[in-house]
Amino acid sequence: MTKKIVVIGPESTGKSTLCQQLAAATDCLWVPEFARDFLHTLGRPYTESDLLTIAAGQLNLEDEIFEQAKAKGHPYLFIDTDMYVMKVWSEFVFHRCDSYILNAIATRSYQGYLLCHTDLPWVADELREYPDLATREKLWHIYHDALVQQSTPWHLISGTESERLANALKAIRSF
Repeated sequence: MTKKIVVIGPESTGKSTLCQQLAAATDCLWVPEFARDFLHTLGRPYTESDLLTIAAGQLNLEDEIFEQAKAKGHPYLFIDTDMYVMKVWSEFVFHRCDSYILNAIATRSYQGYLLCHTDLPWVADELREYPDLATREKLWHIYHDALVQQSTPWHLISGTESERLANALKAIRSF
């Protein structure tokens, strides 16, 4: 059985890097964040309805790569972002969340979550919106609260890049 492990947290907390490292360390596949490519090609500021397109794209990409991972007999699939991220993003920016995203949270299953902490230095790019640590920590607490209130096991990932990878590898073996 291929276990789906989701990596979540605020922007610039090393989610994509950790997914890539975990995939390389375990010889498994990972699902990139669909929003990055979508927003790079959008050509305008995103809207609330764009978040539904992003959510659907993320789920489709996850399903496609999950089938590949299962076919290859991989023990893990690492997922950079899930519908909790979409929910937090939607509520933080637009103060509401569409039922499509909420239904996806309720119906999809994962074997574990890795919550990335805000202790890495901020790295700016054209898609990131919250460079101030106070906002990033506020968002981190929202993710933390969401994980505490659900039943899937999760672990906090913090420290340097190498510490994060070591802690994440230990955590996935416990899922």
